[in-house]
Amino acid sequence: MDYFRYRRGILYCENVPVPEIASRAGTPTYIYSARTVVEHYRKLRDAFARNGLDVLVCYSVKANGNLSLLKLMQHEGAGFDVVSGGEIHRALRAGADPRTIVFAGVGKTKAEIRFALSQDILQFNVESEDELETIDGIAREMGRVARIAIRVNPDVDPRTHTYITTGKKENKFGLDFDRTRALVERLGRHPGVRLHGLHMHIGSQIVEVEPYVDALHRLMEFLPACTKAGHAVETLDLGGGFGIFYREKAARPPEAFAEALRPLLARTKCRLILEPGRFIVGNAGILVARVLYVKRSGEKTFYICDAGMTDLIRPSLYGAYHRIWPVETDPSVEGEAPDEETWKGPAGPADVVGPICESGDFFAKDRRLPALHRDQLVAIFSAGAYGYVMSSNYNTRPRPAEVIAADARFEVVTPRETVDDLLGRERVILMAP
Repeated sequence: MDYFRYRRGILYCENVPVPEIASRAGTPTYIYSARTVVEHYRKLRDAFARNGLDVLVCYSVKANGNLSLLKLMQHEGAGFDVVSGGEIHRALRAGADPRTIVFAGVGKTKAEIRFALSQDILQFNVESEDELETIDGIAREMGRVARIAIRVNPDVDPRTHTYITTGKKENKFGLDFDRTRALVERLGRHPGVRLHGLHMHIGSQIVEVEPYVDALHRLMEFLPACTKAGHAVETLDLGGGFGIFYREKAARPPEAFAEALRPLLARTKCRLILEPGRFIVGNAGILVARVLYVKRSGEKTFYICDAGMTDLIRPSLYGAYHRIWPVETDPSVEGEAPDEETWKGPAGPADVVGPICESGDFFAKDRRLPALHRDQLVAIFSAGAYGYVMSSNYNTRPRPAEVIAADARFEVVTPRETVDDLLGRERVILMAP
Protein backbone atom coordinates (compact mmCIF):
# COMPACT_ATOMS: atom_id res chain seq x y z
CA MET A 1 0.00 0.00 0.00
CA ASP A 2 1.22 3.50 -0.82
CA TYR A 3 -0.26 6.97 -1.07
CA PHE A 4 0.60 7.86 -4.64
CA ARG A 5 -2.78 7.94 -6.33
CA TYR A 6 -4.32 9.44 -9.46
CA ARG A 7 -7.32 11.73 -9.22
CA ARG A 8 -8.93 12.44 -12.58
CA GLY A 9 -5.66 11.66 -14.30
CA ILE A 10 -3.39 13.77 -12.05
CA LEU A 11 -0.92 12.06 -9.71
CA TYR A 12 -1.04 13.03 -6.04
CA CYS A 13 1.36 12.27 -3.23
CA GLU A 14 -1.04 11.99 -0.32
CA ASN A 15 -3.09 15.19 -0.81
CA VAL A 16 -0.52 17.18 -2.77
CA PRO A 17 -0.61 17.29 -6.60
CA VAL A 18 2.76 16.09 -7.91
CA PRO A 19 2.84 18.82 -10.62
CA GLU A 20 2.74 21.40 -7.82
CA ILE A 21 5.76 19.79 -6.16
CA ALA A 22 7.67 19.63 -9.44
CA SER A 23 6.86 23.27 -10.12
CA ARG A 24 8.53 24.30 -6.88
CA ALA A 25 11.31 21.71 -6.56
CA GLY A 26 12.17 21.23 -10.24
CA THR A 27 13.19 17.93 -11.79
CA PRO A 28 14.51 15.37 -11.30
CA THR A 29 13.17 15.14 -7.75
CA TYR A 30 12.53 12.35 -5.29
CA ILE A 31 9.18 12.62 -3.50
CA TYR A 32 8.43 10.60 -0.35
CA SER A 33 5.09 9.96 1.36
CA ALA A 34 5.36 10.23 5.14
CA ARG A 35 2.12 8.31 5.66
CA THR A 36 3.38 5.36 3.60
CA VAL A 37 6.60 5.20 5.62
CA VAL A 38 4.78 5.25 8.94
CA GLU A 39 2.15 2.70 7.98
CA HIS A 40 4.69 0.22 6.61
CA TYR A 41 6.79 0.53 9.75
CA ARG A 42 3.78 -0.02 12.00
CA LYS A 43 2.49 -2.98 10.00
CA LEU A 44 5.80 -4.82 10.30
CA ARG A 45 6.31 -3.93 13.97
CA ASP A 46 2.78 -4.90 14.95
CA ALA A 47 2.80 -8.16 12.97
CA PHE A 48 5.79 -9.42 14.97
CA ALA A 49 4.83 -7.81 18.28
CA ARG A 50 1.59 -9.78 18.54
CA ASN A 51 1.48 -12.70 20.96
CA GLY A 52 4.00 -11.08 23.24
CA LEU A 53 7.11 -11.10 21.04
CA ASP A 54 9.59 -8.45 22.19
CA VAL A 55 10.67 -6.81 18.93
CA LEU A 56 12.92 -3.87 18.06
CA VAL A 57 12.62 -2.72 14.45
CA CYS A 58 15.96 -1.21 13.41
CA TYR A 59 15.38 0.69 10.18
CA SER A 60 18.15 -0.01 7.65
CA VAL A 61 19.73 3.37 6.97
CA LYS A 62 21.44 2.17 3.79
CA ALA A 63 18.06 1.91 2.04
CA ASN A 64 17.41 5.63 2.36
CA GLY A 65 19.42 7.82 4.73
CA ASN A 66 17.47 11.05 4.35
CA LEU A 67 17.71 12.78 7.73
CA SER A 68 14.05 13.79 7.79
CA LEU A 69 12.97 10.23 7.10
CA LEU A 70 15.29 9.02 9.86
CA LYS A 71 13.72 11.57 12.20
CA LEU A 72 10.30 10.19 11.29
CA MET A 73 11.52 6.67 12.12
CA GLN A 74 12.99 7.83 15.42
CA HIS A 75 9.71 9.56 16.27
CA GLU A 76 7.91 6.25 15.67
CA GLY A 77 10.23 4.44 18.07
CA ALA A 78 12.44 2.66 15.58
CA GLY A 79 16.06 1.77 16.09
CA PHE A 80 18.64 1.86 13.31
CA ASP A 81 20.70 -0.67 11.41
CA VAL A 82 23.89 1.01 10.14
CA VAL A 83 26.82 -0.18 8.04
CA SER A 84 29.30 2.68 8.41
CA GLY A 85 30.47 5.37 10.78
CA GLY A 86 28.78 7.91 8.55
CA GLU A 87 25.43 6.18 9.01
CA ILE A 88 25.93 6.22 12.79
CA HIS A 89 26.40 10.00 12.54
CA ARG A 90 23.22 10.21 10.43
CA ALA A 91 21.18 8.26 12.97
CA LEU A 92 22.51 10.34 15.87
CA ARG A 93 21.85 13.57 13.97
CA ALA A 94 18.24 12.45 13.62
CA GLY A 95 18.00 11.97 17.40
CA ALA A 96 18.55 8.22 17.70
CA ASP A 97 19.22 6.64 21.08
CA PRO A 98 22.63 4.91 20.62
CA ARG A 99 21.28 1.88 22.50
CA THR A 100 18.97 1.26 19.55
CA ILE A 101 21.77 1.24 16.93
CA VAL A 102 23.06 -2.02 15.48
CA PHE A 103 26.35 -1.78 13.54
CA ALA A 104 26.70 -4.29 10.69
CA GLY A 105 29.07 -4.52 7.71
CA VAL A 106 32.09 -6.64 6.82
CA GLY A 107 34.66 -3.83 6.76
CA LYS A 108 34.37 -1.72 9.90
CA THR A 109 37.44 0.49 10.32
CA LYS A 110 39.22 1.04 13.64
CA ALA A 111 38.05 4.66 13.69
CA GLU A 112 34.43 3.58 13.14
CA ILE A 113 34.68 0.96 15.89
CA ARG A 114 36.12 3.51 18.34
CA PHE A 115 33.36 5.98 17.56
CA ALA A 116 30.64 3.33 17.94
CA LEU A 117 32.09 2.20 21.27
CA SER A 118 32.29 5.79 22.49
CA GLN A 119 28.57 6.14 21.78
CA ASP A 120 27.70 2.85 23.54
CA ILE A 121 25.68 1.43 20.66
CA LEU A 122 23.44 -1.59 21.20
CA GLN A 123 25.61 -4.17 19.43
CA PHE A 124 28.19 -4.86 16.74
CA ASN A 125 27.21 -7.54 14.24
CA VAL A 126 30.56 -9.32 13.86
CA GLU A 127 31.35 -10.85 10.47
CA SER A 128 34.82 -12.41 10.86
CA GLU A 129 37.41 -13.63 13.36
CA ASP A 130 39.71 -10.73 12.46
CA GLU A 131 36.95 -8.22 13.13
CA LEU A 132 36.26 -9.78 16.52
CA GLU A 133 39.91 -9.48 17.51
CA THR A 134 39.98 -5.85 16.38
CA ILE A 135 36.86 -4.92 18.36
CA ASP A 136 38.20 -6.78 21.39
CA GLY A 137 41.53 -4.93 21.26
CA ILE A 138 39.99 -1.50 20.83
CA ALA A 139 37.42 -2.10 23.57
CA ARG A 140 40.12 -3.14 26.05
CA GLU A 141 42.19 -0.06 25.15
CA MET A 142 39.13 2.10 25.88
CA GLY A 143 38.23 0.25 29.08
CA ARG A 144 34.94 -0.97 27.63
CA VAL A 145 33.20 -4.23 26.85
CA ALA A 146 31.58 -4.35 23.42
CA ARG A 147 28.27 -6.11 22.98
CA ILE A 148 28.51 -8.28 19.88
CA ALA A 149 26.23 -10.48 17.81
CA ILE A 150 27.94 -13.01 15.58
CA ARG A 151 26.58 -12.95 12.07
CA VAL A 152 25.95 -16.53 11.04
CA ASN A 153 25.77 -17.41 7.37
CA PRO A 154 23.04 -20.10 7.32
CA ASP A 155 23.72 -21.08 3.68
CA VAL A 156 20.14 -20.85 2.45
CA ASP A 157 18.94 -19.76 -0.97
CA PRO A 158 16.72 -16.67 -0.58
CA ARG A 159 15.49 -17.00 -4.19
CA THR A 160 16.25 -13.43 -5.13
CA HIS A 161 18.65 -11.59 -7.46
CA THR A 162 22.20 -12.93 -7.20
CA TYR A 163 23.56 -9.44 -6.45
CA ILE A 164 21.42 -9.13 -3.32
CA THR A 165 21.81 -12.58 -1.79
CA THR A 166 23.82 -12.46 1.43
CA GLY A 167 23.18 -15.76 3.23
CA LYS A 168 24.76 -18.36 0.94
CA LYS A 169 28.16 -19.89 1.62
CA GLU A 170 29.72 -18.19 -1.42
CA ASN A 171 28.74 -14.71 -0.15
CA LYS A 172 31.24 -12.51 1.72
CA PHE A 173 28.93 -11.99 4.69
CA GLY A 174 28.99 -13.73 8.05
CA LEU A 175 30.57 -16.95 9.32
CA ASP A 176 29.58 -20.55 8.68
CA PHE A 177 28.33 -22.59 11.63
CA ASP A 178 31.61 -24.45 12.17
CA ARG A 179 33.61 -21.22 12.45
CA THR A 180 30.90 -19.64 14.58
CA ARG A 181 30.95 -22.59 16.99
CA ALA A 182 34.74 -22.41 17.33
CA LEU A 183 34.55 -18.65 17.87
CA VAL A 184 31.88 -18.98 20.56
CA GLU A 185 33.94 -21.58 22.41
CA ARG A 186 37.01 -19.33 22.64
CA LEU A 187 35.27 -16.02 23.35
CA GLY A 188 36.57 -16.23 26.91
CA ARG A 189 39.98 -15.24 25.56
CA HIS A 190 38.52 -11.90 24.49
CA PRO A 191 37.56 -9.91 27.62
CA GLY A 192 36.76 -6.83 25.54
CA VAL A 193 33.64 -8.39 24.04
CA ARG A 194 30.48 -10.06 25.31
CA LEU A 195 28.24 -12.30 23.21
CA HIS A 196 24.97 -10.40 23.17
CA GLY A 197 23.21 -12.00 20.22
CA LEU A 198 23.16 -13.99 17.02
CA HIS A 199 22.53 -12.35 13.68
CA MET A 200 21.60 -13.44 10.18
CA HIS A 201 20.61 -11.65 7.01
CA ILE A 202 19.96 -13.83 3.98
CA GLY A 203 19.31 -11.26 1.27
CA SER A 204 17.06 -8.55 -0.06
CA GLN A 205 13.74 -8.40 -1.91
CA ILE A 206 12.69 -11.82 -0.59
CA VAL A 207 9.02 -12.53 -1.33
CA GLU A 208 8.68 -16.05 0.09
CA VAL A 209 8.65 -17.11 3.74
CA GLU A 210 10.36 -20.50 3.39
CA PRO A 211 13.96 -19.19 3.23
CA TYR A 212 13.41 -17.30 6.51
CA VAL A 213 11.93 -20.36 8.21
CA ASP A 214 14.83 -22.52 7.05
CA ALA A 215 17.45 -19.98 8.18
CA LEU A 216 15.83 -19.31 11.56
CA HIS A 217 15.47 -23.04 12.22
CA ARG A 218 19.22 -23.47 11.71
CA LEU A 219 19.95 -20.48 13.93
CA MET A 220 17.70 -21.81 16.72
CA GLU A 221 19.45 -25.17 16.58
CA PHE A 222 22.72 -23.35 17.29
CA LEU A 223 21.50 -21.53 20.43
CA PRO A 224 22.22 -24.44 22.82
CA ALA A 225 25.88 -24.38 21.76
CA CYS A 226 26.08 -20.78 22.96
CA THR A 227 24.48 -21.66 26.30
CA LYS A 228 26.81 -24.64 26.74
CA ALA A 229 29.79 -22.33 26.20
CA GLY A 230 28.52 -20.08 29.00
CA HIS A 231 26.97 -17.26 26.97
CA ALA A 232 23.51 -15.84 27.63
CA VAL A 233 22.26 -14.76 24.22
CA GLU A 234 19.86 -11.84 24.59
CA THR A 235 18.99 -10.94 20.98
CA LEU A 236 18.15 -12.75 17.78
CA ASP A 237 18.65 -10.43 14.83
CA LEU A 238 16.87 -11.77 11.73
CA GLY A 239 18.01 -8.96 9.46
CA GLY A 240 15.62 -7.57 6.86
CA GLY A 241 15.06 -8.29 3.21
CA PHE A 242 11.26 -8.48 3.19
CA GLY A 243 10.19 -7.93 -0.40
CA ILE A 244 7.93 -5.25 -1.83
CA PHE A 245 5.80 -5.06 -4.94
CA TYR A 246 7.59 -3.83 -8.06
CA ARG A 247 5.86 -5.99 -10.65
CA GLU A 248 7.40 -9.41 -11.07
CA LYS A 249 6.16 -11.00 -7.83
CA ALA A 250 3.56 -10.02 -5.30
CA ALA A 251 5.34 -9.69 -1.97
CA ARG A 252 3.89 -11.49 1.04
CA PRO A 253 2.40 -9.27 3.77
CA PRO A 254 4.33 -8.95 7.05
CA GLU A 255 1.75 -11.12 8.80
CA ALA A 256 2.76 -14.05 6.59
CA PHE A 257 6.40 -13.81 7.69
CA ALA A 258 5.45 -13.27 11.34
CA GLU A 259 3.03 -16.20 11.43
CA ALA A 260 5.57 -18.53 9.83
CA LEU A 261 8.39 -17.52 12.18
CA ARG A 262 6.41 -17.11 15.41
CA PRO A 263 6.36 -20.83 16.41
CA LEU A 264 10.17 -20.88 16.33
CA LEU A 265 10.55 -17.53 18.06
CA ALA A 266 8.16 -18.55 20.84
CA ARG A 267 10.73 -21.13 21.97
CA THR A 268 13.16 -18.43 23.12
CA LYS A 269 13.03 -15.41 25.41
CA CYS A 270 15.52 -13.52 23.25
CA ARG A 271 14.61 -10.06 22.08
CA LEU A 272 13.87 -10.05 18.36
CA ILE A 273 15.60 -7.49 16.13
CA LEU A 274 14.47 -6.82 12.57
CA GLU A 275 16.39 -4.68 10.06
CA PRO A 276 13.92 -3.65 7.32
CA GLY A 277 14.74 -0.92 4.84
CA ARG A 278 13.16 -1.46 1.45
CA PHE A 279 9.93 -2.75 3.04
CA ILE A 280 9.43 0.58 4.81
CA VAL A 281 10.57 3.11 2.20
CA GLY A 282 10.62 1.30 -1.16
CA ASN A 283 7.07 2.09 -2.19
CA ALA A 284 7.08 5.34 -0.22
CA GLY A 285 9.02 7.22 -2.88
CA ILE A 286 8.90 8.16 -6.55
CA LEU A 287 11.38 9.85 -8.84
CA VAL A 288 9.81 12.57 -10.97
CA ALA A 289 11.55 13.41 -14.24
CA ARG A 290 10.80 15.56 -17.26
CA VAL A 291 10.88 14.39 -20.86
CA LEU A 292 13.52 16.43 -22.67
CA TYR A 293 13.20 14.94 -26.14
CA VAL A 294 11.27 12.34 -28.09
CA LYS A 295 13.56 10.53 -30.51
CA ARG A 296 12.70 7.97 -33.16
CA SER A 297 15.33 5.76 -34.75
CA GLY A 298 14.14 3.09 -37.13
CA GLU A 299 11.35 1.28 -35.34
CA LYS A 300 12.48 2.49 -31.91
CA THR A 301 11.03 5.34 -29.86
CA PHE A 302 13.14 6.87 -27.11
CA TYR A 303 11.84 9.16 -24.39
CA ILE A 304 14.93 11.02 -23.17
CA CYS A 305 14.48 12.36 -19.64
CA ASP A 306 16.41 14.76 -17.43
CA ALA A 307 16.93 11.94 -14.89
CA GLY A 308 19.34 9.12 -15.57
CA MET A 309 21.32 6.30 -14.04
CA THR A 310 23.14 8.82 -11.88
CA ASP A 311 19.83 9.47 -10.12
CA LEU A 312 18.40 5.92 -10.05
CA ILE A 313 20.83 3.15 -10.94
CA ARG A 314 18.72 0.08 -10.12
CA PRO A 315 17.51 -0.60 -13.70
CA SER A 316 21.05 -0.31 -15.06
CA LEU A 317 22.65 -2.27 -12.22
CA TYR A 318 20.13 -5.04 -11.63
CA GLY A 319 17.84 -4.85 -14.64
CA ALA A 320 15.24 -3.84 -12.04
CA TYR A 321 11.68 -3.07 -13.07
CA HIS A 322 10.08 0.21 -11.99
CA ARG A 323 6.59 1.14 -13.08
CA ILE A 324 6.64 4.38 -15.12
CA TRP A 325 3.65 6.51 -15.98
CA PRO A 326 2.90 10.15 -16.90
CA VAL A 327 2.23 12.41 -13.94
CA GLU A 328 -0.72 13.85 -15.87
CA THR A 329 -2.55 11.25 -17.90
CA ASP A 330 -6.01 10.32 -19.17
CA PRO A 331 -8.69 11.81 -16.85
CA SER A 332 -10.26 8.36 -16.56
CA VAL A 333 -7.27 7.12 -14.55
CA GLU A 334 -8.12 6.85 -10.85
CA GLY A 335 -6.18 5.20 -8.06
CA GLU A 336 -2.87 3.46 -8.59
CA ALA A 337 -0.80 3.95 -11.73
CA PRO A 338 -1.61 1.63 -14.62
CA ASP A 339 1.09 -0.56 -16.08
CA GLU A 340 1.73 -1.94 -19.53
CA GLU A 341 -0.29 -5.07 -18.82
CA THR A 342 -3.42 -3.38 -17.47
CA TRP A 343 -3.54 -0.20 -19.55
CA LYS A 344 -6.36 -0.38 -22.11
CA GLY A 345 -5.71 2.92 -23.87
CA PRO A 346 -3.51 3.64 -26.89
CA ALA A 347 0.13 2.77 -26.26
CA GLY A 348 3.31 1.76 -28.02
CA PRO A 349 6.67 0.24 -27.10
CA ALA A 350 9.39 2.73 -26.13
CA ASP A 351 12.64 3.02 -24.21
CA VAL A 352 12.71 5.47 -21.30
CA VAL A 353 16.31 6.67 -21.04
CA GLY A 354 18.46 9.34 -19.46
CA PRO A 355 21.06 11.84 -20.69
CA ILE A 356 24.15 9.95 -19.43
CA CYS A 357 26.80 8.94 -21.96
CA GLU A 358 26.39 5.22 -21.33
CA SER A 359 24.34 2.65 -23.23
CA GLY A 360 23.28 1.26 -19.87
CA ASP A 361 21.54 4.52 -18.97
CA PHE A 362 17.90 3.48 -19.08
CA PHE A 363 14.84 3.10 -16.88
CA ALA A 364 12.79 0.88 -19.18
CA LYS A 365 13.18 -0.89 -22.51
CA ASP A 366 10.39 -1.69 -24.95
CA ARG A 367 7.89 -0.56 -22.34
CA ARG A 368 4.28 -0.25 -23.51
CA LEU A 369 3.41 3.36 -22.68
CA PRO A 370 1.00 6.05 -23.82
CA ALA A 371 2.62 8.56 -26.15
CA LEU A 372 4.72 11.11 -24.27
CA HIS A 373 5.76 14.57 -25.41
CA ARG A 374 8.47 17.09 -24.64
CA ASP A 375 8.30 18.75 -21.19
CA GLN A 376 5.88 16.12 -19.90
CA LEU A 377 6.44 14.89 -16.34
CA VAL A 378 6.82 11.16 -15.69
CA ALA A 379 6.84 9.32 -12.37
CA ILE A 380 9.14 6.38 -11.73
CA PHE A 381 7.47 4.42 -8.94
CA SER A 382 8.84 2.30 -6.07
CA ALA A 383 11.98 4.45 -5.97
CA GLY A 384 12.13 5.15 -2.24
CA ALA A 385 14.78 2.51 -1.50
CA TYR A 386 18.27 2.42 -3.02
CA GLY A 387 17.50 5.47 -5.12
CA TYR A 388 18.97 8.72 -3.89
CA VAL A 389 21.44 6.89 -1.62
CA MET A 390 23.04 5.22 -4.65
CA SER A 391 23.05 8.35 -6.81
CA SER A 392 26.31 9.77 -8.15
CA ASN A 393 27.84 12.81 -9.77
CA TYR A 394 29.02 11.01 -12.92
CA ASN A 395 29.15 13.38 -15.91
CA THR A 396 29.40 16.16 -13.26
CA ARG A 397 25.68 15.94 -12.67
CA PRO A 398 24.31 17.50 -9.46
CA ARG A 399 22.14 15.12 -7.48
CA PRO A 400 18.38 15.70 -7.38
CA ALA A 401 16.26 17.31 -4.70
CA GLU A 402 14.32 15.33 -2.09
CA VAL A 403 10.81 16.24 -0.93
CA ILE A 404 8.60 14.80 1.82
CA ALA A 405 4.83 15.17 1.67
CA ALA A 406 2.51 14.71 4.63
CA ASP A 407 -1.21 15.07 3.96
CA ALA A 408 -1.59 18.42 2.15
CA ARG A 409 1.87 19.79 3.04
CA PHE A 410 5.26 19.22 1.49
CA GLU A 411 8.80 20.39 2.17
CA VAL A 412 12.02 20.30 0.19
CA VAL A 413 14.20 18.49 2.73
CA THR A 414 17.29 18.15 0.50
CA PRO A 415 17.87 21.04 -1.91
CA ARG A 416 19.14 20.17 -5.36
CA GLU A 417 22.91 20.14 -5.64
CA THR A 418 24.59 22.76 -7.80
CA VAL A 419 27.72 22.60 -9.91
CA ASP A 420 29.34 24.94 -7.39
CA ASP A 421 28.64 22.32 -4.72
CA LEU A 422 30.49 19.73 -6.79
CA LEU A 423 33.51 21.88 -7.64
CA GLY A 424 33.81 23.71 -4.33
CA ARG A 425 35.99 21.06 -2.64
CA GLU A 426 38.46 20.75 -5.51
CA ARG A 427 41.63 22.74 -6.13
CA VAL A 428 42.96 23.66 -9.57
CA ILE A 429 46.71 22.97 -9.61
CA LEU A 430 48.88 22.64 -12.68
CA MET A 431 51.08 19.60 -12.05
CA ALA A 432 53.04 19.68 -15.29
CA PRO A 433 55.99 17.22 -15.56
